[in-house]
Amino acid sequence: MRRAFRISWTTSLLFVSLSVPVCLAQELTQRETLDSRVRRYLDGHRYAWRDMNISESDGKVLYDLVVENGYTKALEIGTSTGHSAIWIAWALSKTDGKLITIEIHERRYKQALENFQEAGLSGYIDARLADAHELVPELQGPFDFVFVDADKDWYARYLRMLLPRLEAGGCFTAHNVSGWRMRGIAEFFEELEAAGLETEIVRSSRSGISVSCKRP
Repeated sequence: MRRAFRISWTTSLLFVSLSVPVCLAQELTQRETLDSRVRRYLDGHRYAWRDMNISESDGKVLYDLVVENGYTKALEIGTSTGHSAIWIAWALSKTDGKLITIEIHERRYKQALENFQEAGLSGYIDARLADAHELVPELQGPFDFVFVDADKDWYARYLRMLLPRLEAGGCFTAHNVSGWRMRGIAEFFEELEAAGLETEIVRSSRSGISVSCKRP
């Protein structure tokens, strides 16, 4: 009986030792496959984005912020047809996170769903057709990454609503902030200052992205 048990136990150890690297290899293969699919999709659609989508350079900024900080609970206000969401969700595929993205326009929302599917990122995105003015106050959070690219005169209000649900160390980012004369942008920066957030303007394109971090 002892010998039989010893053989069984050794066999189990051998199975575990072999299965662990196999699982890791499978996970790496899946990630590489997804990366290839997303890259191929983005390369194929590089010059096709309309409907006020962000630029590729801005998308890379969002991607890097999520990956480098390990964010996992992201919120986007203003999906359009999904260019920014694809960059954010691609980053979240590296951190095992998920994105909630909100779009009020039905045509853009439906197009975004098709784009997410084609890019292979639908599993990382919870896309919602809704008025952000009504939905954002209902979202419980918490979030560690927020990207706003919607009605500029609501930027300050979005910040006030979401700041209590933004985790310490999290980032609140906003698009099109280079136009200081745009309605709502000046008020937004006043709100950032009043909240005591450390803010940097990243000028990866003419639009500009504000990156405001909540202190731990």
